[in-house]
Amino acid sequence: MKKTFIVITLLSIVWLSSCGGSAKSEKNTGTSIAATAVSDNATTNREVPTETGTISSNENVVQLTKAMFLEKVYNYEKSPDKWAFIGDKPCIIDFYADWCRPCKMVAPIMEELSSKYKGQITIYKVNTDQEQELAQFFGIRSIPTVFFCPATGDPQMAQGALPKETYEKAITELLLVKK
Repeated sequence: MKKTFIVITLLSIVWLSSCGGSAKSEKNTGTSIAATAVSDNATTNREVPTETGTISSNENVVQLTKAMFLEKVYNYEKSPDKWAFIGDKPCIIDFYADWCRPCKMVAPIMEELSSKYKGQITIYKVNTDQEQELAQFFGIRSIPTVFFCPATGDPQMAQGALPKETYEKAITELLLVKK
């Protein structure tokens, strides 16, 4: 009885730290990093359109469309069965929705990280409501979901709103590792 209560409590915490039900799964690449709840710093992200996408007005977080994703990150139409990163530097991809409160908590963290690691990594955002095909291809079931894509090797995935320190640890251990 006690174990059942603990399991239900832990599942509730994970569920509360993410917004569920974004898209049905077809394919899932990457490995999960444990999700935990974080601070309550909800802010909205203003965006500025550019020729190659949308950049957050505060920093260099780039809003990805499917076409940009296929060109800058991974062309899954040409290579659907094997991950083949085509970017010029490691990246983070934040799958989010405008209505998702935990996503709004992650947005300022991503902006801070884009400033701190400028020139070393690229941070992208994918709106799962607008880019449903991308969300479906990667099996995004809850948001926020963040992919850490190293220059070589497979991407790693984290779900839920995580502390900034967790993202920084993933950046240093997964993305900025010299091989």
